[in-house]
Amino acid sequence: MYYPECFSMKESKIVSTFKTATHTSSNNEQEKEYPHYDNIREIIYLIRKLMQAGYLYTKELNKKYNVSAPQLNCLLALYEKGPLSPSQIARFIMVKSSTVTGVIDRLEQKKLVERLRNSPDRRVITVELTEKGKMLARHAPPPIQQTLVDGLKKLSQPQNEQIINDLKLLTGMLDTHNLVINIPNGESHTPI
Repeated sequence: MYYPECFSMKESKIVSTFKTATHTSSNNEQEKEYPHYDNIREIIYLIRKLMQAGYLYTKELNKKYNVSAPQLNCLLALYEKGPLSPSQIARFIMVKSSTVTGVIDRLEQKKLVERLRNSPDRRVITVELTEKGKMLARHAPPPIQQTLVDGLKKLSQPQNEQIINDLKLLTGMLDTHNLVINIPNGESHTPI
């Protein structure tokens, strides 16, 4: 089985642990020292496969619709909720406000959204879909997360709980305990 060596920065901690575990001695010695060597390789491979799926999804979106995954998520949030402020969009698509500004800029350049200042306070901005943006939102594929949500809904509660526990274990290894993710209802959620 082939395991790609081109890992991203986010994978660096687990990869360095993996490389230390897998490249310090010969295969026989590795198997004695790390009896679950094949399992470790399989875990790394499956994580990489998940990341590759996200990359391929984004590449296909860009090729077919000329938008990135965050841009599609922004379009879909506006399509479902109507005009929103940039901070509301950021919460809905789970990115930082500074990131959403760039997403909106690129969507505006593509004439898919427009910024409106219809409040007496000219600093207040709302973002609205153009007709072209509405058409794209209607015909675009669902975000990759939706495919996962649909699959997870088919699993039993114990299976979902097992996945949660396993992912918590993995994210703990990647030292994500200080990472705060904004979720759509406006609360902050710390993964671990």
